[in-house]
Amino acid sequence: MTMTGQDHPFDAATRLTGGNGRYQGHTAAGYANMVGPFGGIIAAVMLRASLDHPERLGDPLALTVNFAAPLADGSFDIDAVPVRTNRSTQHWNIGLTQKGLTMATASAVFANRRMTWSSTEMHYPALPAVHDGVRISDEHFPAWVRQYDIRVLQGGIPPSLTIEHEEAFTRAVSLQWICDEPRRPLDFLSLAAICDTFFPRIYIRRNQFVPAGTVSLSIYFHVSTGEFLALGDKPVLGSARANRFHDNYFDQTAEVWSQDRELLATSSQIVYFKE
Repeated sequence: MTMTGQDHPFDAATRLTGGNGRYQGHTAAGYANMVGPFGGIIAAVMLRASLDHPERLGDPLALTVNFAAPLADGSFDIDAVPVRTNRSTQHWNIGLTQKGLTMATASAVFANRRMTWSSTEMHYPALPAVHDGVRISDEHFPAWVRQYDIRVLQGGIPPSLTIEHEEAFTRAVSLQWICDEPRRPLDFLSLAAICDTFFPRIYIRRNQFVPAGTVSLSIYFHVSTGEFLALGDKPVLGSARANRFHDNYFDQTAEVWSQDRELLATSSQIVYFKE
């Protein structure tokens, strides 16, 4: 089933009131994480503040969100300010506060794209069909997982998520098909959130859950508004890995691909973990 419009849980969770750069939102229980909301929904709602702004120019090109503290359940405020508008790019500062305290900061770049020569240097993973993979249940995972249909091809967390024939204690790599549940047509907001649907790499590498949380997340969009119509609500393919775990922090890089093998977004983040 596909849902569109404001009735979808994702749209309700990212809904903002107010205007002209000063907005109000509210946390959604369905997108709760272990502590505070799912980081992807925070990234999406902060991006929406710029998308909804009357002075917005073009499409999102880059978004960086710095998570200063976990949000408590309840209302919050977002200020979105276009700090510089050039002929082809527009630069934004975005701040999310709760009871006067800064909870997250973000910067965004929007751009007017022009059709030019294009090439994708990264190779699409050679993988089974979209219906293959182990579907994540919500038994061992936080509430936000129920908002997605995630089918994992690689990157289990035994015994909570076991991938048959997967070699344990290898690289911290995940491959998974992802779509909203119920299905929703893909757009910039849902794509931003999907970039954070990969479990922390420390879970995959150590085969166990440990306290962890994203400190900073950067997303780069490789798609324009007109291309989303062809993508519809089809599942996308996500790939994520880590480069180094060191002194309570690790990095995580990821890509999101369409079923037509088009690279839609890339992301990187730095994550805190506690032994």
